Amino acid sequence: MDKLRDRVAIVTGGARGIGGAIATAFAAEGADVVIADLLDEDVAAPVLQAIEAAGRRALLVRTDVSQEADVRAMVERASAEFGDIDILVNDAGTFSQVMFHELSVPEWDRVIGVNLRGCFLCTRMVLPGMLARGRGKVINVASQLGQIGGTEMVHYSASKAGVIGLTKALAREVSGKGVHVNAIAPGPILTEMMAQETEEWANQKLAELPIGRFGEVHEVAPTAVFLASDDSSYYVGQTLGPNGGDVML
Repeated sequence: MDKLRDRVAIVTGGARGIGGAIATAFAAEGADVVIADLLDEDVAAPVLQAIEAAGRRALLVRTDVSQEADVRAMVERASAEFGDIDILVNDAGTFSQVMFHELSVPEWDRVIGVNLRGCFLCTRMVLPGMLARGRGKVINVASQLGQIGGTEMVHYSASKAGVIGLTKALAREVSGKGVHVNAIAPGPILTEMMAQETEEWANQKLAELPIGRFGEVHEVAPTAVFLASDDSSYYVGQTLGPNGGDVML
C-alpha cells in the first residue's frame, strides 16, 4: 500500500463525498493530503481522522475555489506546511436543477465559477511548481453529464464538458514536460450532492443504468489512485468513466 508513498496531494472538495473517498485512499497509499473545501472541520473530521489514522499528515484549508485569492492562499499554505505539491485533484463542485429557459445568469455564473473556473484556478496555481520539477499529476473530476448532457442541467453539463476539454488541451501542453493531466467522469454516485436530486430524476436515471444501481464513492477512489500513481504513466488527456454503463466509449 505505498503507490503514493511520501507524495503530497491537494484534494479540493475533499471534506466528504467523492473527494473525501479519494483523500482517504491517497493516505492509505502513503500520501499526505491537503483538503481544500468550504465545509468546516466538523464535517471534514472523519476524513481528516482517516488520513491521520493511516499515519499521514492532514490539513484542511477553507477555500472557495472560484476565488483567485482563496486558491492562491491555499496553495501557498499547503506548500509551506507540506512541501512541493505532487498531485492535484480538482473535485470541488456544485450543481442545481433548472430548465434552461428559467436559468438565471447568476446561477450560470455560480456553477461555472466553481466547477470550471475553480479547476482552472487551482491548476494554474499548482502547475508552475510541477513544471519546474518536471513531474506532477493533475486529476480533474468531471461527470458523465459532461459527455452526454442532462435535462435541467445545461449549466452543470456545460461546466463538466469544459473540464474535459481543459483536461485534453492542457495534457497536450504539458505531458512532454513530465506533468500528466487526466480526468474522471463518474456516473451517478450516492453522495450528499446527489441527495439534492429530485425523486423523479433519480428514478429515471436508475432505469437508464445498465448496472441497475447507483455507484458508491469507494468505487471512484481507485481510479484516482491509479491516475495519481506511476501505474498511469502512459495515460495522457484521458477521461476514465466509473459510470455503471451510462456512457460506453
